[in-house]
Amino acid sequence: MRTILLNGRKTRLLAILGGGMLSAMVFLSAQASADDLGDWRKNVVKSIIQNHIYPRSAISREIEGKAKVKVSIDRSGAILNFEIVEESGESVLDGAIPKMMEKLNPLPAPPAALDDDNLTFVIPITWRLQ
Repeated sequence: MRTILLNGRKTRLLAILGGGMLSAMVFLSAQASADDLGDWRKNVVKSIIQNHIYPRSAISREIEGKAKVKVSIDRSGAILNFEIVEESGESVLDGAIPKMMEKLNPLPAPPAALDDDNLTFVIPITWRLQ
């Protein structure tokens, strides 16, 4: 969370990842360790929050929005590709997504016990001024 000055008042920027972010993102295989998966999810969320981009022009115009990005990673956590599956409806926010994906690359490496089928998931991203 960052604090900025907007129209003469301090405003907190929130990097919100939606309810249950990453909880529905992967399905555990029988052998996957719940602790390893939980730690990995926490590290992915932390990385997303640290690399969240809120364009200054959107902040100054008080534009908020939500989007969903489908991401595929390899075993090292490198982002192989991404696709915006739900646009925010605000071009300034949608235009920030490729830059955000670039900053995120690589994500934390997934646990070895995680099936390859689960290396593609959807990240909900929210831009909100508070």
